[in-house]
Amino acid sequence: MNNSRSVLSTGRGPTGRYVKTSAIGGETVTAFVPAPLPPEPPLAITPYLQDRLDQAHLALGRLDSVTTLLPDKHLFLYSYLRKEAVLSSQIEGTQSSLSDLLVYEADEMPGVPLDDVQEVSSYVSALEYGLDRVRNGFPVSNRLIREIHAILLSHGRGSEKAPGEFRRSQNWIGGSRPGTAVLVPPPPHEVAECMGRLELFLHDQPERSPALIKAALAHVQFETIHPFLDGNGRLGRLLITLLLCVEGVLHDPLLYLSVYFKQHRDEYYAHLDDVRRNGTWETWLEFFVTGVTETATAAVTTVQQLVSLAQADKKRIQELGRIAGSAFQVHQVLQERPIDNAKGIAGRSGLSIPAVNKALSALAEIGIVRELTGRRRNRIFVYAEHFRILNEGREPVRV
Repeated sequence: MNNSRSVLSTGRGPTGRYVKTSAIGGETVTAFVPAPLPPEPPLAITPYLQDRLDQAHLALGRLDSVTTLLPDKHLFLYSYLRKEAVLSSQIEGTQSSLSDLLVYEADEMPGVPLDDVQEVSSYVSALEYGLDRVRNGFPVSNRLIREIHAILLSHGRGSEKAPGEFRRSQNWIGGSRPGTAVLVPPPPHEVAECMGRLELFLHDQPERSPALIKAALAHVQFETIHPFLDGNGRLGRLLITLLLCVEGVLHDPLLYLSVYFKQHRDEYYAHLDDVRRNGTWETWLEFFVTGVTETATAAVTTVQQLVSLAQADKKRIQELGRIAGSAFQVHQVLQERPIDNAKGIAGRSGLSIPAVNKALSALAEIGIVRELTGRRRNRIFVYAEHFRILNEGREPVRV
């Protein structure tokens, strides 16, 4: 690696110890138990790495301030959080899309297996619960982590795998059995101690860590401990956002790295493995903050595009004449939930269902909304351009 363009990681060697443990069927395997954080020797923050950290902080600052452009930031947060839930769950193999989730929330059947969309919906509930807890002063702790996990696995796949409880049996990552695994996390009797040490690090013991560095290091540590039987990947990504909010780096949960991790999946897993084997914390940190910068910058662009779209469409709605008033109210609802049915829009706007249907027809005539089902009853509408911008043009809308 060229040090003029990147960072040099100190040669720490393995960042933990290997122990023999018994797995399923009595198979003896070698498990990895991570050493407590922060790393020893300490991180070597080169000028290059410091510059990357500074760029990430600037990008986060722009993201935090751009929400002031929004007339109502909750209109954006509702769908943006759900986009993250979909992407984080897709990494774990679900087929559910953002349109599937929004259709499901509109009380219609999704176009994928119900377990998939319930799993994504539970992620939304878990993240919302965690954010509410930390906003009300509850620390990011093992108790909160278990509470979030219980909600994360409350429905769908994994609901039978001890939600909210640290595992009492051996798990593994990759491979068909522990003996062929890419990683065997700590034995079950060591999980509580490992998580206790991680909690101390999150609470700045033995020393204070800057927020971005704390989030980066804690993510690797959590993934290495893999304290639950299921849901570790989703919860590990969710914790990044929680930490940045509780540390005051972000006021609202606008940064999600699932897109970045999904786009660079092989590199992501290689970095995690290299940290464990060789202690290359600095190269992981560079990868992490690069993702923060790219993701925050993309989110700023999304906010700006959605604001511009809403302003342009309001001008078009003004020209609708007498129906413009109800069309404005429907447009407002669709900025929060870009896929919905007349019943849902009526409930959120205060309009009658006939008034909503008339407004939707007017909005469809000028190309702002599009009907998805082709049915005469129980129709579902999409705020098409809003949805395209929000979803970065990756997903066709389906029902």
